[in-house]
Amino acid sequence: MKRHEAEMYRRSIEQAAESLDDETALTTPEMFPHWKPNMNVAVDERMYYDGKLYRVVQPHTTQVGWEPDNTPALFTEVTKPGEIPVWKQPTGAQDAYMTGDKVHYPTKADPVYVSTIDNNVWEPTTVTYWELI
Repeated sequence: MKRHEAEMYRRSIEQAAESLDDETALTTPEMFPHWKPNMNVAVDERMYYDGKLYRVVQPHTTQVGWEPDNTPALFTEVTKPGEIPVWKQPTGAQDAYMTGDKVHYPTKADPVYVSTIDNNVWEPTTVTYWELI
C-alpha cells in the first residue's frame, strides 16, 4: 500500500470512529486521531494519547506542553459510563464537579463521595459539599 493510500484509509477510520459512543470507543481508542502538536481541535473531539482516549474541552491548536494528560483545562479523559473516577483537583468551570457526581477519594480503593453542589472544586474531606456514600 502506498503512503497516500494509507493516509486516506486512516482518515476513513477516524471518520468512522466519530460515530462511536464512548463505551465502544474505549474498546478501540487507537482508531481516533493521535495527539500531536499543531493540530486544530474542536470541542468534543476525541483524541488518542499515551494509551488513553481524551475529549477536547476547549477549541485550540495543540502544542508541546499542552498534552492531554498535562492540561485538564483543554482535555478530559474519556471513561466508561458509570465508572466512578478518582477525585482530581478541578482547574476551572470546565471540569468542576456537579451535583450528583461521584468520586473515589483519595484513591480508587478508598470510599466514594457524591457532590451535593454544582461547580464543586473542593476536596471531599475538606468541606461539607460532599457526602460519603
